[in-house]
This record gives sequence, C-alpha cells and structure tokens, in this order.
Amino acid sequence: MSAQNRSRRRLGALVITSCLALSAAGVLLAAPSNAASPDVVITEVYGGGGNSGAPYTNDFVELTNNGSSAVDVSGWSVQYASSTGATWQVTKLTGSIAPGAAYLVQEGAGAGNGAPMPTPDVSGTIAMSASAGKVALVTNQTALACGSVCHADPAVRDYVGFGSAATDSETAPTGTLSNTSSAARIDPTKDTDNNGADFAVGNPSPGTLTSTPTEPPVDAKIHDIQGAAHRSPLEGKVAANVTGVVTAKTGNGFWFQDPQPDTDPATSEGLFVFTSSAPTVSVGAAVTVQGSVAEFRPGGSGGVTNLTTTELTNPTITVTGTAAVPAPTIVGPGGRVPPSTVIDDDSAGDVETTSTAFDPANDGLDFWESLEGMWLGINEPQVTGPTSSFRELSVVPAGSGVRTVRGGILLQKTDSNPERVLLDDVLTPIPDAKTGDKLAGVVTGVLDYSFGNFKFLPTVTPTVIDGGVTRETTKASSPVQVSVATFNVENLDPSDGPAKFDGLAQAVVNNLASPDILGLEEVQDNDGATNSGTTAANLTLDTLVAAIQRAGGPTYTYRQIDPVNNQEGGEPGGNIRVAFMYRTDKQVKFVDRPGGGSTVATTITTDRAGRPHLSSSPGRVDPANPAWAATRVPLAGEFTWHGQSLFVVVNHFSSKGGDDPLWGRFQPPVQVTAEKRHQQAQAVRGFVDQILAKDKGANVVVLGDLNDFDWSETADILVGARKTALIDMPRTLPLTERYSYVFEGNSQILDQILISKNLQPASSYDVVHMNAEFPDQISDHDPQVVRLTPLPSWVR
Repeated sequence: MSAQNRSRRRLGALVITSCLALSAAGVLLAAPSNAASPDVVITEVYGGGGNSGAPYTNDFVELTNNGSSAVDVSGWSVQYASSTGATWQVTKLTGSIAPGAAYLVQEGAGAGNGAPMPTPDVSGTIAMSASAGKVALVTNQTALACGSVCHADPAVRDYVGFGSAATDSETAPTGTLSNTSSAARIDPTKDTDNNGADFAVGNPSPGTLTSTPTEPPVDAKIHDIQGAAHRSPLEGKVAANVTGVVTAKTGNGFWFQDPQPDTDPATSEGLFVFTSSAPTVSVGAAVTVQGSVAEFRPGGSGGVTNLTTTELTNPTITVTGTAAVPAPTIVGPGGRVPPSTVIDDDSAGDVETTSTAFDPANDGLDFWESLEGMWLGINEPQVTGPTSSFRELSVVPAGSGVRTVRGGILLQKTDSNPERVLLDDVLTPIPDAKTGDKLAGVVTGVLDYSFGNFKFLPTVTPTVIDGGVTRETTKASSPVQVSVATFNVENLDPSDGPAKFDGLAQAVVNNLASPDILGLEEVQDNDGATNSGTTAANLTLDTLVAAIQRAGGPTYTYRQIDPVNNQEGGEPGGNIRVAFMYRTDKQVKFVDRPGGGSTVATTITTDRAGRPHLSSSPGRVDPANPAWAATRVPLAGEFTWHGQSLFVVVNHFSSKGGDDPLWGRFQPPVQVTAEKRHQQAQAVRGFVDQILAKDKGANVVVLGDLNDFDWSETADILVGARKTALIDMPRTLPLTERYSYVFEGNSQILDQILISKNLQPASSYDVVHMNAEFPDQISDHDPQVVRLTPLPSWVR
C-alpha cells in the first residue's frame, strides 16, 4: 500500500506556476482602455489549478454578460499571455451567454490536486501562471499580435492583468494570486477599466458570480461565524467588528481567537483570516477584522471528499493594541475529552448538508470541528505512529483507546479512534518520533484541516521523550519446522541503492531469522520507474539474494513470473509483482513444473495416487479474471518438505486508494475499493478449494499484502466455510498484538498469513514489528512469519 502524493493546505509564501516560469521584469502600468465593455466582461481569473493546496484541479476564466440580451460568443476567444509575454495562447468560445449568466472557461490542469471543476461551458488547455499573467476576451479567434501590451487592441472586449508582475492591465493589475486564490470582480455588473480596483483576491468560485453583498455587514463574534455546524451560518455574508487576539500566522493568513468565549462548547472561538499574502499582524496583536465569511475546501485526499474550513476572506484588519494570547484549551484529561470510539454515528451522506444533530460530546468529527481554528494544548501527547515523510505525527491524549503492546492505538471494526490528531509542520518543524514515544510538556498549536484529517499545527517544535520501543526479532524455525514469511518490500528495484537492499537483507537474516520460504510483494522490474517495456525483475532479485549473503545469511534463490507491461501497478512507468524466495540449504524444495506464464492459469492436477499438484509451478492464479485488472496476479508455488507437499500462494490485493477518508465529509466513509478485494479473495479461495477438493488434508498457505483488515469481509471470504476453513493467523493473536501496518496513527492488519486447518496444531506465528512503527523504515509494512510442521496424509 503506497502513500499517495500530497502537499500542504496553503503555503502562501510559496508561489507555484502551472507550467510557465515567471519573469522578474519591472511592472509597467498601462493606460485605461478606450471604454468599458458594454456587455460581456471577465469576472474571475484563476491560474493555480491542480497545484499544491489548490482547491480545484484546473485553471479557469469566468465571464458574464452584463447586457440586456444574449450575446453570441461563437467566434470569440479567451487568450492568455504570461506576465511579461508577447505570445498569446487561444481558447475558442462557442454558444451564447444569457443576460446576467456566468460562462465558465476551463483551462489546463496542474499536478492533480483539488476538487473537480463544475461543468464548464468550454474547455481549453492553457497552463496559466498561478501568480501573475494577462487574460484577454477577444472578439475573434486569431492570436493577438499586439505584443505584450494589448489592453487597447480593437479586438479586445475586456482585459485583466493579474498579479503585480503583470506588465499590462487596465489601469493597474490586480493583487498577486496564488495556488489557493483567484482574482474575482468585486461587482460583476461594474467595469471601471481598473483591474486593481475592480478585482479582489479571494477564494476561487468557478461558475458562481461573486459580488458585493447588498446586505450591510453583520456585527459578529468568532463563535457566531463558526456556529454549531460544519459550515458557517453566516457563509456568504460580510462579518464586521470581529474581535480577537492573533494566536498564530502563516504565509498567507493568520488565526485569531476571542478571549471572551461564549458558554457553548459546540462553537469554536478560533478563526483563520485569509490575507493571500504574508500578514503584517504579529502574534499577540489585538485586532478587529471585517471580511467575507467563506468555506474553504482544501485539496488532497481527492479534494471533494474533504471537509471545509471556515475563514474570513478579503479582510480589512485593524490592530487595536496588544493582548495576551488566550490560555490553550486543553484536549484530554483535565480538559475537553474527545469521544473514544465514534467518528460519526448519525449521518447518512454529506455531513455538511444533512440535518443531523451537531454532537461534539459523542461524535469525533463534530468534536474536532467545534475546536477548528482554536489555540489548543495537549499535555504530554502520546505518539501512536511514526513521523511520516510528509512530516506528520499522530498523537493522542493520555489514556486513549485500545493500545497495542508497544504504545500504538488499534483500529477496530467499531472503533476508528477519534482521539487521534495529526501534528503537521506548517508552522514549525516536526521531529522524528516513533510509536510509543511521548512529547514533553503541553504541546500548543492551532487546529486546522487538510488531506482528510484534522491537523494540529504546533508553533514550537516539540521535544520527544523516548518510549524505548525497539525493533523486534523472531526465533528461527526448528529442524522439524518449515518457516514461511511474507514481506512487502515497497517498490524494490536496483535504483533504490545499496542501503535499501542491505537494510532488507539485515531484516531477513536478523529480524526474520532467515525463513525457509519468503513471499515478497512489490518487487519492481530491473529499470524501476522507467517505462521501457521490459518487465524482467531478475536483477532486482539477484541483488537482494547477494545482499542477504553479505549480511551473513544463507543462499536464497527465487521464482516469479513477469507481468504484462503496465498492467499490474507500481511506480509510474514501472511494474511490480509478487515473488517467492527460498533457501537452498534446507530440506524445502521448490517443485519446478513448466508451462507458467503471465496470462496462463495454473490448474490442479492429480498423480496416480490422487494427490494434488500444480499444472505449472510457479503459476498464476486465474489471471484472466477481471478482478485482477490493474492489480498484481497471485503466484502459486508447489514446495516439498521432507517429502510432504506444501502449496503456497502469495498475494498483493488492490489498495485502498480512492476510498473516502475516515475524517471526510461523507459519513460513513464509502470503501469503493472493497468490492474488488472481495472478488480477488473469491478467486483465491476458489483456487484453494480446488486443492482441498483433491486432498482435504493438503498443506496450504495463503499469504501476502491483502490491503484489508483481519475483521474484513475480504478475510472472511478467504477463511471460507467451516469444514474447509483456512486459519487466519492474525486472528489467533491477542488483540493488542494484531497489526502489521500503521496508517495515520492507526495500527492495523493489512498483511496476513492463512493456513489450512491441519497445519494449525503444530504452528507458531509472529508479526515482526520492525518497520511500521519507526520513521526510518526500509518498508512501510511489518513482515510476519509462521513456523509449520507439514504432516503426511496418513497422519492427518
């Protein structure tokens, strides 16, 4: 299960363009155009689509018709040039715009962040700058030839220079934009030919005309704006005389908090003010703010599935003095105690639109929402998962949840652990920490939300107290046992370098005690992420075999079948597959039987004594089954141990990528990927049943990264019916030891080993915790091993 690419909510100081480099040329203010547009005008421009933190996947230009009759724009175009550029790119328009209607022109996409766009009226492919550029509405479809200054060209109906670096505009350019902000016309019905005065920088709103509200501003407190709900009751209104003390700030805004809270714990007293550029206020400033109340939906985790955060945009800020930052609201013992088991128990669909009760006392989703934007503290938070590559660290208050033997918190079918919150490095570096550690003292920060999670943003780097958790080792198998292990080696290929191969080798030799048979997942082809059309992985596996020998281990050899190119996943351009490695110095022997291939199914045959065998070994399990589309096909191998047959099937089922996040707006979360894993489990279970139909006492091991939990329907399908049930080895462990993976601080089973019933009495099983709980991982999965004593049929 590989991590998805992610980026931050908002990094206002970081300006990223969709494709075009920005020039540092000086700003030239153009003279006003001859006359304001009599009908169609540009009402919004956005160039950060798909970039880091973007709310939408695409750039866009929005038009509206201020005339009294429809305007046919067939034959017109929207054109774009960079901030200093003289070359114009063209998107041709079609159709007509009714009076007062918005017309949406979708342009190029960036890196894929953000929510999908509303349905556009026309689509183009122009990659606009996120910060500064020039957009022209032109009454023909020929690229402008007027160079870098075109606002007065006779064919130009309207013109916007956006960002201070734009060298042409109507009178003056708009403010500088970012990945998270657009320039929108303050009054869609008004065009004074002054971009700087006509446009304001704020949240993108494609297809929705924004205007100065006809209602007067509403005097409000922060808790009035936040309300007891996931969206503000004042959304779309201008709030005035909003008072508070600045608690923290970032590159494009600041948080402030009312030091005089109301008595309702369901309404937050903290709020984010979006300034679009670096704020000039200081922490501890007493401020009065007027601004538009908006809901910002951050990118990441699919964007559209994220909750919104409430904020003030287009603000007017008055500093009235200085004040002490309010004491942090403590989360945990002695303060606001989060619900212990339930994330959401009363919604059916979108929590932002359903009319269910807002219940912070019992629903984790509502609990954290009621603290959004507030200055919080957690006393000696306990670490439940390692610092991730995104510099996020999962913590819980003391005394939370069902804890693992090593200090994690266990994901269960009826408990997703709403106590968890992720520390994020938006405001200060987050240190490396591992499961079982603590953070010293009261850790303080503000509460935000992004990537399907509530984020706790400390302002001072916490100090880590070592919890003493070390990497586990397992015991070696005895002379009468055969040890079988599974290990996800996480997109392994030669370009990973010696350090990774040596680390894996040390794990095999020292932590796993050199198992007899090793099922590997995520073995990538020899050239890694290069899409060469070649899928061979012999160099990858040879390199691992050699590294194990250098680490003092035995000689291994391997068996695998190359997949069809670009059909079974892996890093972009690469191909991953499952494989067997086995020792050559033990009594375990691989039964090589020719005939296998990437699209050839192995079947069950019998010898003269009626004993089952694989028609090809190694062989693929049901590769033509649609269940394996874009997924690794399982590999079956036939082994012998002291003359006894042992059938092993190594698997890597479909990932959970695409499922709704636990902390998303849709509750309960929809696991859209689960049905495919159910189909995959049925295919593997059917294969096992064919073996057991020939010999009910056959020795069978099914293992691998199933990307599903020990209590899941996927596992239930693999276990099967009572008479021929497989034993799911994770279910034999005490609850507090039942995990092989840690995701966003939740310890959980994704990797599993299942064995046929006759193998259970003389077996021992161990999940070797050496990766998932540590920030310095050689893989994000913990390996596991089962030690078996295969018995001849006459004993069974």
